[in-house]
Amino acid sequence: MNLWLVLIISGLTTFATRLSFILLYGKIKFPHWLEHSLRYVPPAVLSAILFPELLLHSGQLDLSLGNVRLIAGLLAILVAWRTRNVLLTIAVGMVALWIFSAIL
Repeated sequence: MNLWLVLIISGLTTFATRLSFILLYGKIKFPHWLEHSLRYVPPAVLSAILFPELLLHSGQLDLSLGNVRLIAGLLAILVAWRTRNVLLTIAVGMVALWIFSAIL
């Protein structure tokens, strides 16, 4: 029962925190420097999630051609850069990962 209580309280706290920024965004004028800084949050978070997955293998830096995640990721980055199509980027990256995993 304590576990469920902790999960529910944690979920509600997280939801309330996120919702507060959404509800207050139009009503409170944030400083220009804060609005400008918040533009960099999504790329920073995405980089923090993606780069370890692409570059690390078993806790070690792996920049070799045997790193199928890195090769598939680089291919997905190329597709994203050229097409700016999110769905196509995901599809190409996943198919490349599956093919390279099967081959290597």
